[in-house]
Amino acid sequence: MHNILIVEDEKPISDFIKLSLRTMGYECEQVYDGEAAANKVLEKRYSLILLDIMLPKANGFELMEFIRPMEIPVIFLTAKGSVQDKVKGFKLGADDYLTKPFQIEELQARIENVLRRYYKTDEILSCRNISVDVSSHKVTKDEKEITLTEKEFKLLVLFIKNKNLALFREQIYERVWEGEYTGDSRTVDMHIQRLRKKLDLYDQLVSVFKIGYRLED
Repeated sequence: MHNILIVEDEKPISDFIKLSLRTMGYECEQVYDGEAAANKVLEKRYSLILLDIMLPKANGFELMEFIRPMEIPVIFLTAKGSVQDKVKGFKLGADDYLTKPFQIEELQARIENVLRRYYKTDEILSCRNISVDVSSHKVTKDEKEITLTEKEFKLLVLFIKNKNLALFREQIYERVWEGEYTGDSRTVDMHIQRLRKKLDLYDQLVSVFKIGYRLED
């Protein structure tokens, strides 16, 4: 099931959107300012973000720059309907831009289109009692949902796709952080420890001497 974060400072509008989307089967969470939204996306992975521009504490354009490296699809919902604002939104990486006021049916159609385009498969990965829905970023262990950050989710997917294979720290860093490995292993090690703790993988996600880590099936 897709989980959508609604970032809208006008509570009646936010509540109406949430109610409409829940009838379609989406899970929804609400925040009302840019700072709260930034904290949310650091805590949890979302399938989609609906983002207003005129927000307290941090506006939508500033928040979009923060979100962009996380590769979460974003639809702007805003009263700022000028061509310049739309161009700026798209250049910052937004997937769609809808001007207020709008019909809820149009928003629903745009959400379906973005999700269909972004999540092209309904791939389910598994390892023992852990299940990962790649399209919705839902992780369960023993049928209990586990909340992971973006990096933790990418780590888990990487390990499950390479079960029983030892992965070098360089490989892990370059695949998950998408940058050149500089030799500092603390970032990888810290996230591995968090993943082990959240999923109780102490005996399954093992260290491999002079190499890195291996997930054992």
